[in-house]
Amino acid sequence: MIRLVNMILFEALRRGASDVHVHPMEERLAIRLRIDGMLVDAFSPPLSLASAISSRMKVMTELDIANRHSPQDGQTTVRIGQKKIDIRLSVIPTIYGERIVLRLLDQSQNELDLSAIGMSKRLQTALMDCVERPNGILLVTGPTGSGKTTTLYAALGRIDRASRNVMTIEDPVEYHLDGISQMQVNNKRGVTFATGLRSLLRQDPDVILVGEIRDPETAQLAIQASLTGHFVLATLHTNDAPSAIPRLLDIGVEPYLVTSSLVGVLAQRLLRRVCTACNGTGTQHGESCETCFGTGYKGRLAAHELMLMNDQLRQLTAQRADGVTLYEAAVDSGFQPMKVDAMEKVKQGLTDEAEVFRVLH
Repeated sequence: MIRLVNMILFEALRRGASDVHVHPMEERLAIRLRIDGMLVDAFSPPLSLASAISSRMKVMTELDIANRHSPQDGQTTVRIGQKKIDIRLSVIPTIYGERIVLRLLDQSQNELDLSAIGMSKRLQTALMDCVERPNGILLVTGPTGSGKTTTLYAALGRIDRASRNVMTIEDPVEYHLDGISQMQVNNKRGVTFATGLRSLLRQDPDVILVGEIRDPETAQLAIQASLTGHFVLATLHTNDAPSAIPRLLDIGVEPYLVTSSLVGVLAQRLLRRVCTACNGTGTQHGESCETCFGTGYKGRLAAHELMLMNDQLRQLTAQRADGVTLYEAAVDSGFQPMKVDAMEKVKQGLTDEAEVFRVLH
């Protein structure tokens, strides 16, 4: 059983998977990998092994094996070959057995560079112009798993950490960067985003990264911090850049606080890259392509849009304008929607129209 679970993890890493799903069904057990954002079937062990696989995975992450009736979360770090992998495990009971999802975070993979994630030079210049400011708040928005944290860290990597105190509060800490103090949210011990952020402010920070703004208290504190001489980077769940403003107002932040603190909003989505080995065909020399396993895609890059605040947007925010009005006003002042950036990447041959349609239609 140990060998089987190790083989599943080894295969997941070999194929660059971000998650492993163990899904018991009525007549079979499916083990699927999420590769470049898409789930693919990888193994079908006999259904009779389901409980043994789940027990082994629970032992690895120090969970209660006897408890098969309530959801559990655990984490561990394992070495596979030369790689150090952080594993976060979530178990829920279903009618056919326990459904398990493992999130794999490869610590050795430090591709934290704005060019590597596909950001255009024009956007990089505009983004770094924001980040170099002494105070204000910059939001990065997008759905779960759209690479927001990676972009934030790539931007943090360019900050002069010798002369500026950079601190983060996250849940979980996904990357480890030199010269940065990182704090992990721990709800059991009473360390929430809000309480942690309060403590961080006593540490004389220059730049603060807040993993996620989910509640009024965190939003208020992040904005207060940005008004008192700190530069704050944070993520928020919205569909595009302009709708971040109504979202903040919706959480309960006063419009005058948004107008005086918000510097800009970056929104992003991940697109699969066309496989360079087979040029997206999925076949090589008449056989399935070894590099992309016949999918035609290998790796991902981000499509971005950056909305910088200006006087017109501030006036509309003060009037509590809706997302559509803000979007139109932003476009009038030169804001380029994400689709423009995505189609630029199609022209460069990095991705294809089918992928842009799948992600942005």
